[in-house]
Amino acid sequence: MSHAAPVPAGAEPPACPGFDPHPRTPRITLPPLTCDTHHHVFGPYARYPLQPVRSYTPPEATLEDYVRMCRAVGIERSVLVHPSIYGTELSSLIDTLETCRSWMRGVAVIDDTFDDAALARLDRAGVRGVRFNVLFKGGTPLAQARVIGERIRRFGWHVQLLIDVSDHPALYDDWKDFPVPVVVDHMGHMAVTRGVAAPGFQGLLRLLREGRCWVKLSGAYRISSAGHPYADALPFVRALVEANPERLVWGTDWPHPSVATMPNDGDLVDLVADWLPDAALRERVLVRNPARLYGFE
Repeated sequence: MSHAAPVPAGAEPPACPGFDPHPRTPRITLPPLTCDTHHHVFGPYARYPLQPVRSYTPPEATLEDYVRMCRAVGIERSVLVHPSIYGTELSSLIDTLETCRSWMRGVAVIDDTFDDAALARLDRAGVRGVRFNVLFKGGTPLAQARVIGERIRRFGWHVQLLIDVSDHPALYDDWKDFPVPVVVDHMGHMAVTRGVAAPGFQGLLRLLREGRCWVKLSGAYRISSAGHPYADALPFVRALVEANPERLVWGTDWPHPSVATMPNDGDLVDLVADWLPDAALRERVLVRNPARLYGFE
């Protein structure tokens, strides 16, 4: 499981492995207009330098690298999630979205310094949500979520949470009446050893069943205690699918920052065969649901 380790004062944030540049051709064929709802872009650092307050130091993973991966595995739409290594400096996000306007949407990281004009500019660029990341340095405090949620409501955006749901046993009560849709990263980012019955995960399932949140089927390697194909994560996937397949989306988490063992993206695509075993379910989670959530036309 990947939680950021504390970085001693004055120390350089630790380097993490780079993505596998040779994605294997998947055994399955993804449906047309499959959307990867969770990926990042790092660099080029000469143009988009890292912020000093961060939990890890990744090698560059550029838009061109990402496009090559998408072509290799069959992804046609995507959602760029602004990474913690850039804090609230959004130049990379805006530039990438403006370059890829026809097939990409974005999730930004903002704080209370962003005025309405700045939010409107982000909306025009293709931003459709705001992320709160409490597991890595560089995120906006979760305490600001409700105030920011009220401000972004008029744009039809959502709030995206990178939290460990096991740290939030009152998850349902805390988020059941949130003013905008809530999207939870990486199946709740909870170690599978805590079990499906853990209060935080049960709260997530209840929110999902009642249509009060969305969940990303992504990051299995972040919660698993086993290697690929992360069989110990499968009961969690199945519980989420059973709860409400209309509120699930899928993502690669490319370029897989801050993990010890780098997955191959072709292998991650093939997990879909077990996670979403029939064609209608795949179409719903990979195409229809993200088109609705992120406003693809």
